[in-house]
Amino acid sequence: MALPSIYEGLEEKVPDSLGDLHGPADGVVALPPHLAWSGLTKFDLSNFRLRLSMYKIVITAGQRADYETYLNADHLVADWPLLRKGLGRGYRRALEQKLALPREILA
Repeated sequence: MALPSIYEGLEEKVPDSLGDLHGPADGVVALPPHLAWSGLTKFDLSNFRLRLSMYKIVITAGQRADYETYLNADHLVADWPLLRKGLGRGYRRALEQKLALPREILA
């Protein structure tokens, strides 16, 4: 018996539009234990690397409500060219299709 794909059901986790992403644009965000259960749990959004780390955690471990609560549409769009490189193909495809994010990788 084959195991299900890690990407199965991913489309349901992704909100319907960028307008549904109401995450903070600045400040320090403390992720709850169901997202950040070990290591770094607080992320200063003014620090680009920390913001990318937090977004990757939310995208890969979160549910729809987490996307809506912790992801900020402006940051996601601006950071997408680099953020997408650290995500699996299924995550990239789901977010790019559902949120109309650009597919190209900018140098």
